[in-house]
Amino acid sequence: MIPRAWQLALALTLPTLHASASEPVRYCDYPVYPPISWSDGHQVRGLAPTVVRELFARMGYEVQTVVLGNWKRCLMDAAAGRVDVVLAYNSDQRDQRMRFSTEPVVREEVAVFYNRKRPVQFQQLEDLAGYRGGLLYGESYGAEFDRFVARHQNIERVSSSQQNFGKLIRGRIDYVIQERRTGQLFIEHLPGAQDIRVLPSALSVDYLRVAVSRQSPLSQHMDEIDAQLRRMNQAGEIARWLEQSEVTYRDMINLPADVR
Repeated sequence: MIPRAWQLALALTLPTLHASASEPVRYCDYPVYPPISWSDGHQVRGLAPTVVRELFARMGYEVQTVVLGNWKRCLMDAAAGRVDVVLAYNSDQRDQRMRFSTEPVVREEVAVFYNRKRPVQFQQLEDLAGYRGGLLYGESYGAEFDRFVARHQNIERVSSSQQNFGKLIRGRIDYVIQERRTGQLFIEHLPGAQDIRVLPSALSVDYLRVAVSRQSPLSQHMDEIDAQLRRMNQAGEIARWLEQSEVTYRDMINLPADVR
């Protein structure tokens, strides 16, 4: 039999725990990064939403996905506490407004995509100073790259990868910075992309992490978030979800447009 003091403690504690998980976790996504995150026209799919949904379900939360007009909006809303969670790379600036998991979700290699008709010479970052590049709004690939962009002002920003690679195909920019996995998957079926190549040398290697707004109550539970992510990685779940997302994305792209 449970002692009366313990019964009282449970009676006081359980409603508090229930209340803390009664509000859904607001997860912001900009689904233009297959297989990490993409849209089938009806819902957000991919590794990122799967990890977030599974992670917080195991912590007793439901997840509400919020889709905004560009990635910068997601980061701004997370910084302001209007959403609870995003998946992002860490940076000094972002760390001021968000807390990042120490356990990574996935390793990403950032690469330089170019048009073979206008080759780009690249061995180190400063080699790109003489070229015009393309990024999405809100993208950051580390402090050194951000300083490079601010110093040279040679980057054009747009809202979608289709716009970015379209400009590269037409010769309006010289290169696109993109995660290697995402860029290669995206251009497989992009009309006119037969001349796009990717440089073998990586611009950088980084890790996507769960980022929680410092204004969210979830920011007090980073240890549990890390523990859950560690279990997922050790069990091979995240690797399987990534592979499944690639297969599902390719299957969707191969479907006729009227049945997607």
